[in-house]
Amino acid sequence: MIDQNMDIFYTFITVFSVIFLVIWSWKFLKWSWLTPKNLEKKLKKQGLKGTPYKFLFGDYKELTNMLKEANSNIANLYDDDDLGPKALPLFDRTVKKFGKNSYVWLGPNPTITLTEPELIKDVTIKNFQYLKVPLNPLAKLLMQGVLIMEKGEWAKHRKIINSAFHLEKLKHMVPAFYMCTSEMLTKWEEIVSSKGSCEIDVWPYLQALTGDAISRTAFGSNYEDGKKIFELQREQADHYIEVVTSLYIPGWRFLPTKLNRRMKEISKIVNNSIRNIINARMKAMKAGKACGNDLLGILLESNSKEIDQHGSKEFAMSIEQVIEECKLFYFAGQETTSVLLVWTLILLCRHQEWQSRAREEVLQLFGNNKPDIDGLNHLKIVTMVLNEVLRLYSPVVASIRRTTEETKLGNLTLPEGVFLLLPTILIHHDPKLWGNDAKEFKPERFEEGISKATKGQFSYFPFGWGPRICVGQNFAMLEAKMAMAMILQRFSFEISPSYKHAPLSQITLQPQYGAQLILHKI
Repeated sequence: MIDQNMDIFYTFITVFSVIFLVIWSWKFLKWSWLTPKNLEKKLKKQGLKGTPYKFLFGDYKELTNMLKEANSNIANLYDDDDLGPKALPLFDRTVKKFGKNSYVWLGPNPTITLTEPELIKDVTIKNFQYLKVPLNPLAKLLMQGVLIMEKGEWAKHRKIINSAFHLEKLKHMVPAFYMCTSEMLTKWEEIVSSKGSCEIDVWPYLQALTGDAISRTAFGSNYEDGKKIFELQREQADHYIEVVTSLYIPGWRFLPTKLNRRMKEISKIVNNSIRNIINARMKAMKAGKACGNDLLGILLESNSKEIDQHGSKEFAMSIEQVIEECKLFYFAGQETTSVLLVWTLILLCRHQEWQSRAREEVLQLFGNNKPDIDGLNHLKIVTMVLNEVLRLYSPVVASIRRTTEETKLGNLTLPEGVFLLLPTILIHHDPKLWGNDAKEFKPERFEEGISKATKGQFSYFPFGWGPRICVGQNFAMLEAKMAMAMILQRFSFEISPSYKHAPLSQITLQPQYGAQLILHKI
């Protein structure tokens, strides 16, 4: 009897295993071959051209090889700033070969590179229709929050966070921007003072500056307190690039590989560190102390108001969600401004006449006095320069959206499951939109504002566009204006012979080998 029952049991297990294997094999075949080939057929039927689908991996191997080659080359500093082949080599080549709105394959996902501005505008505006591409679960360990949320959850978080970046709130952050920049410049002066001029790699200083600024304005602390978090987030960013430029196999994140273990370890340490900061702040609030004017205080206060207003925590963020938003503050708040500043300094080294014009404007407005917010808002030439730097060296070179159902976009009918690449850097450098001097540094194009510079076309979106436009853009621009004003007050600068011009797109567009400048004390 026992043997008979065991036979039945083993038969059941065998049948169950066979059924499971058949179902899994069918799903895998459908995901890796049948669906991609069906999508390819539908895209070709509409006249779209692109690379042929290669089983499972698509163009990932080509993408990786082209990025490695692009990153191994040193550009001529004084050539035109044509960053398309450098930052988006596969997509740039595909557009040149197959024409507008051509496609490549990121694994089994067809990815159309949109090159028509009005189509890109349509995608950015209809944010509930074109959603963010789901991140590899491991990539989410770097940052999540409002950046990747969709629909109702996104709307809830965005509403709460908007209050932290209101212009009136940003005024209270100007003293912190001044203090952080002043401390950096004091270090530069100590290095330069004995000789009057000296070579300095300004890149790590600018990263520390913007890290200090986000620490003070977001958490009421300083860079040293958050230094470990920044270092870990920077390491996590390197792992993030490794993860997103390779095919993700479902279930792979559960394997105890060295990379998987390290990314989870970093996430745990960072989360615990930020949780301690939040708990201390909430404890102080319960004791009757003010929330504070920093971003965390404003965020917690806004979150509390939502609970009071609606009488339910479901309208507010959980502590885990607040932690994710803080991780986003730490990373995005530092990265965007530091890369904007470093490319501004490099381009002003190349174009000394604009450096002189910008300095003259700063000295006319402030002399050697402390810059104030009213004066910063009247910096016309500095703003023109920053806008042109954002055009040529956009911090984020592209973004991706996806369709979740059959969608009409212009003359295209896009099936469900298509990715859409919005190539910021290609649009910003397009001669058809900006003229034959599109790849030249010419801040004068912004003399009468962005609308006049773009001639009413949708051709400039360094911070994104539509409802999902970067919530921190005013924060970044105000911080950049303060830093540039103070640098121009105290130093003139030129490119060092040791500088290697190698822009590297690693989440943001960074100088691969640093930014060695020769600083002269004024």
